[in-house]
Amino acid sequence: MIKSVLLSFIPLFVAIDPIGIIPMYLSLTRGLEIEERKKVARDSILTTCIIGVIFVFAGKLMFEILGITIPDFEIAGGLLLFSFSLLDLFRGENNDFKKGAGTSLGVFPMGTPLIAGPALLATLIILVDTQGFIYTLIGFGLNLIILGIALLKADIILSILRDSGARAFAKVMSILLAAIGIMLVRRGIMELISGL
Repeated sequence: MIKSVLLSFIPLFVAIDPIGIIPMYLSLTRGLEIEERKKVARDSILTTCIIGVIFVFAGKLMFEILGITIPDFEIAGGLLLFSFSLLDLFRGENNDFKKGAGTSLGVFPMGTPLIAGPALLATLIILVDTQGFIYTLIGFGLNLIILGIALLKADIILSILRDSGARAFAKVMSILLAAIGIMLVRRGIMELISGL
């Protein structure tokens, strides 16, 4: 049992990357009030949970019915991330669009496609086949708890960075977000080509 939980937990931990998601979270929520940031964190976890559970039980079937492949999903997610990062970069210091969208940042882009993106959803589908529903759900649940702690304690990091550091950090993270988007598109295209 412990082995099966670990075999589910470890790949999901890598796919979710709760520590690696903190910089993106800090960048996207810069300029929001503490309560708004916490709401984004809660919405991110809830969105990831709902999408993940749906994919555990119906992901494979949905992909088959719609004729979607994992590479298709990677390309779509990559384009969305790239578009959002460009919007963030060129809006400059005007965070009005974030404040207006503060309630939805947890759904997009944090919940999906940043956390519940192609890597996580593909991993869930594979784990259901190899470890079964129960162990996949246990591993997923444990990772969501770790993600919740990481996001809700991210304010400690923000207080260390201060305002000027946070601004510079946010721009670098927007560029990295664009790069992640391009990487997903590239990987999706390469997988499509290799499948021909």
